[in-house]
Amino acid sequence: MKRSAPSPDMPHYQRIKEHIVTLIAEGKLKPGDRVYSESELVASFSVSRMTANRALRELMFEGILTRSAGLGTFVSSQRRDVDLLQIRNIADEISERGRRHTSRVLVADRILADARVAQALELPTNAEVMHTLIVHLEDGEPIQVEERYVNPAVAPDYLSNDFNATTPNEYLTRVAPITEFEHFVEAIKADAVTRKLLDVSSDQPCLRVFRRTWSGELVCTCALLTYPGNKYRLEAGSRRSRKAASAFLGDSKS
Repeated sequence: MKRSAPSPDMPHYQRIKEHIVTLIAEGKLKPGDRVYSESELVASFSVSRMTANRALRELMFEGILTRSAGLGTFVSSQRRDVDLLQIRNIADEISERGRRHTSRVLVADRILADARVAQALELPTNAEVMHTLIVHLEDGEPIQVEERYVNPAVAPDYLSNDFNATTPNEYLTRVAPITEFEHFVEAIKADAVTRKLLDVSSDQPCLRVFRRTWSGELVCTCALLTYPGNKYRLEAGSRRSRKAASAFLGDSKS
């Protein structure tokens, strides 16, 4: 492994990070390529295993690398943008990238709304709502877990759809045009089920988007959209006067 000349004052783990990032920027490491193991970095940079681990771990947290259990560490695929100022059909986004969208429908049922769902949909607790859990894939790679709750007063036929053929967004936009919406975005450590669905390791952060939409005066739907992602939280929306659905966001105040 040929190393670039290090800056004398740069911490050892940062030297390793800079070296790997430079190789990616120069095209010497491409998306999907395997990068050096901890042992290889220890030998090449004369650092401890802890230092090599920190460099790789931080690059994974930054979304530059990804780790596959039993296989090694690889350069991440090109990042996909999440535009918070508009709501788009994920199938269209994937198609525009020249890729193929598929989905796995895990749950499609009617449930009684608990306190957090009722608050988000502005319905009484224990009101009947519709619930779906869907994994969206791009060329077979899971990129989003969509957990959605729908107000039956707005879209009563929601569950009659084949969500392998049409997305919830596509259907809901057609039958209940969005008049207002809000987004909250944060980095989370996903639970074991979500990590398995997204095929991410336990030390990889995920990006969670909480979305709530209105059609006229009624809340149509609220959804938790979870992606592999970086550490940040953004907020965007067209409605500022509404009380935030704090229970969904995990806030202690309501």
